[in-house]
Amino acid sequence: MHDYDHQQIEKKWQKYWEKNQTFASHVDESKKKYYILDMWPYPSGAGLHIGHAVGYTATDIVARYRRMLGLNVLHPMGWDSFGLPAERYAVRTGTHPAITTKQNIDTYREQLQSFGYYYDWNREIASSDPEYYKWTQWIFTKLYEKGLAYEAEASVNFCPALGTVLANEEVEGGRATDGGHEVVRMPLKQWVLKITAYADRLLEDLELVDWPESIKTLQRNWIGRSEGVTVDFPIEGLNEALSVYTTRADTLFGATFMVIAPEHPFVEQLTTEDHKQVVEAYVQAARGKSDFERTEVVREKTGVFTGGYCVNPVNGEKIPVWVADYVLASYGTGAVMAVPAHDQRDYEFATQYHIPIKEVIRPCDGESAKEGEAFVDDGVLINSSSNELSLDGTTSKEAREKLADWFEKNGKGKRTVQYKLRDWLFSRQRYWGEPIPVLHFEDGTKRILELDELPLIPPHLDDFAPPGDGTSVLSKAKEWVGVYDEKSKKPAKRETNTMPQWAGSCWYYLRFCDPQNKEASWGKREEKYWLPVDLYVGGAEHAVLHLLYARFWHKVLYDCSLVSHPEPFYSLRNQGLVLARSFKDRHNKYIEAEDVVEKDGVYRHKKTKEVLTTQIEKMSKSKLNGVSPDGIIQEYGADAFRLAVSFIGPLEKEKIWNSEVLNGCRRFLCKAFELVSSNKVSDQENEAVTKLAHRLVAKAREDLEALQLNTLIAKMMEFINEVSSSKTLPKEAVEWFVQVLSLYAPHLGEEMWKMLGHDESILLSKFPEPDPQYLVDEVVTYVVQVNGKVRGRLELPRDRSKEELIQLATDHPNVARFLDGAKIQKTVVVPNKLLNFVTA
Repeated sequence: MHDYDHQQIEKKWQKYWEKNQTFASHVDESKKKYYILDMWPYPSGAGLHIGHAVGYTATDIVARYRRMLGLNVLHPMGWDSFGLPAERYAVRTGTHPAITTKQNIDTYREQLQSFGYYYDWNREIASSDPEYYKWTQWIFTKLYEKGLAYEAEASVNFCPALGTVLANEEVEGGRATDGGHEVVRMPLKQWVLKITAYADRLLEDLELVDWPESIKTLQRNWIGRSEGVTVDFPIEGLNEALSVYTTRADTLFGATFMVIAPEHPFVEQLTTEDHKQVVEAYVQAARGKSDFERTEVVREKTGVFTGGYCVNPVNGEKIPVWVADYVLASYGTGAVMAVPAHDQRDYEFATQYHIPIKEVIRPCDGESAKEGEAFVDDGVLINSSSNELSLDGTTSKEAREKLADWFEKNGKGKRTVQYKLRDWLFSRQRYWGEPIPVLHFEDGTKRILELDELPLIPPHLDDFAPPGDGTSVLSKAKEWVGVYDEKSKKPAKRETNTMPQWAGSCWYYLRFCDPQNKEASWGKREEKYWLPVDLYVGGAEHAVLHLLYARFWHKVLYDCSLVSHPEPFYSLRNQGLVLARSFKDRHNKYIEAEDVVEKDGVYRHKKTKEVLTTQIEKMSKSKLNGVSPDGIIQEYGADAFRLAVSFIGPLEKEKIWNSEVLNGCRRFLCKAFELVSSNKVSDQENEAVTKLAHRLVAKAREDLEALQLNTLIAKMMEFINEVSSSKTLPKEAVEWFVQVLSLYAPHLGEEMWKMLGHDESILLSKFPEPDPQYLVDEVVTYVVQVNGKVRGRLELPRDRSKEELIQLATDHPNVARFLDGAKIQKTVVVPNKLLNFVTA
């Protein structure tokens, strides 16, 4: 088996691609385009890891395949380089984030180029580049002009450790998704984007895209559209009413208490003097809890009675009003009607505080609910009649319609559509982010900056640490904040909040279409030609946040006639996590893989011989199971590594990394190199090898279209094994194999293409099309049935006559046994597949 010098070959072809601008893309309206995009990475100091390589290798394979199909391929790369990680590193080290960000970008770029990835580096962009964020700020002005960006005093998620406000989507389990730090509620004036104005379109237009159904479901659930009624419950003794939204109006007759949020504006008015002290203490305690703590499903629900009552509009009954922290003022109306017989949370609360439980819905089968549980499904109404309404005996669905009509007719409520989605808290109290382009005047008015005033560049600071009190890092730069506005001729203060990291990633796919444009964010011709993105690949962790925000911005731009398609990403695929084996000693301490030896499935420490525990976990530096691509490329070559990360499993599934795969992939490439180098390759015909080549290409087209990238590697290995013993190898068959292999191993593919006598890059060749005649099996399997049950199989040449099939089938010993003595009434033949005898 001949080895090859991967270092020499890979450097050679990387230089060739750069010199010849092989991956450069330009608008060419005579060709059909294909825009393939990776979710751009944050350039951290750790550099690329195998998880990155899985997705980037997949898109590279597709880009090369589409190029060889004759499409005009756009495959760009850039950097999501603003954000918290760089700033936190700057705080720790005293190094300006601009310096570390540039160093990290240079490292990432060098790593990506060492893989030989098909990227048009002429289009490289970074969200922290003023020439880029000038247009991020400009898009914000468009949102402002449409009334979609506004300031509001709100109770927000504040993370003291990070020193900034976080959006609801950035908080999980009461902690920041970035770092796991505790999050508290704090009242602050913030910039907010009105994403709720687009809720319906964000839902409806999911039907326009080819995305995994699981991702669509996550988006739908986050938006959380529901249809119900808003009902007014008059407050006893006040000329006011508590408004409640419910999707279960059919349970109204069973409401036995009301619950309002501690922040509800009517808390003070509803609270009687003898309950005042208890209510005030409860409200104060609630302010120190996060939304997650208050609404956690498993947490015991607490509350206090206000002493006040409201009136149920359907039957005139008095209902006590409680304050409970599991109700949030930010969701719905901040008040809920409690129906303990038909809501499990209400049931548990009522049981705990000895509040009446009134059953008003029975299951359709007439049975009662299980003891100790609320009956929460639809059913038939009972105990649901008054002087004005008689709903007993109606179904839940019928009752909801009748009640909605009754409320609207009598002015006591209205049909309402509601969403879980909240408007997007957009302010961040950080330094390393896009300054919000707004001036504030002493009289309370404000002015949005105009295009000729952009980009608004943040001041140079040496102290990046957040104050931690809710004010921004930029507020420290007094000279930058206080300015004289030449346009209005008034003193002003610049906005000191910055945008979240999500802002730059909301529109980068657009800038890639026309990155050098100095006059506009993108050219109309370029946008219309390249968009929408044909294939978008990235991690499932962005299934809600990034995709929702980017789609929202895109729809605003669409309404401004700045883009020509309603959705940005036509097809989306997620790459699965890469897992690896980690090792721990008896002290639960992680051990480096290189210090471990394995024998008969037992893992031991090389030096101490101690038996180690092992488990499969997500790759992580802290678990000492991370694998850096750099050393692998040095030892095995980029081509072997690309094959390995594609071979370990389907793109969208979790995969377990096994370095042994590298050895197998390297051996395969050596075999391929030996095959092409041999004197067997000639113009002589070899029908068997030609047929194998046609079948390989057919499999390649099928798998590449379906993104089943791992199975095609197995087919290529099979091809090599089957043809290696052949004395002659038709040149065209070998060329076809090399064209398929070059998608995965482009450096060696180019080298072998040149060895076969071609001067131009293999990417300029046309991907082969198989001839159908070579795909037909000469021998097929006929299934023989007697009365529909399989009794035998016949391996025969194709297209046998019915008479011949019947003769051969009746001679089959097992079939003959079931036909013995029976009268054949009918014989059914499916050509090349099946023969069925129907007997009396």
